[in-house]
Amino acid sequence: MNAHAYTEDQLVEQPAIRLFADMGWQTLSAMDETLGAGSLLGRETRGEVVLVERLRSALCRLNASLPPEAIQTAIDALTRDRSAMPLAAANRELYALLKEGITVSVPDNAQGEQSTERLRVVDWECPENNDFLLV
Repeated sequence: MNAHAYTEDQLVEQPAIRLFADMGWQTLSAMDETLGAGSLLGRETRGEVVLVERLRSALCRLNASLPPEAIQTAIDALTRDRSAMPLAAANRELYALLKEGITVSVPDNAQGEQSTERLRVVDWECPENNDFLLV
């Protein structure tokens, strides 16, 4: 019998990875990731948990009519440092952004003013439009 057959990796992680892959998620291993320019996930450090360029791409796809400034506002809202907040409050705040979207201000060229739009972070009606990645 394989000496490593009863590891957490074999009993939990690998079956979970297969399950997510079977559901259509993209799966990647970052165990040997080289950080910096051209890295597998586009990260400079392992501490970067939000893949900003992947997030930007998804937000642009889900909100094609909104300008780059609105997309950046949403990225800033999603990646804001919440370390000083109680964990439950930070989780509630992020959950609300994911569920309800992010209110952004965009130029209203017809009126020469600003209008308010709701930027979607998740496509709840068509889940296949979302970007699912397990690392």
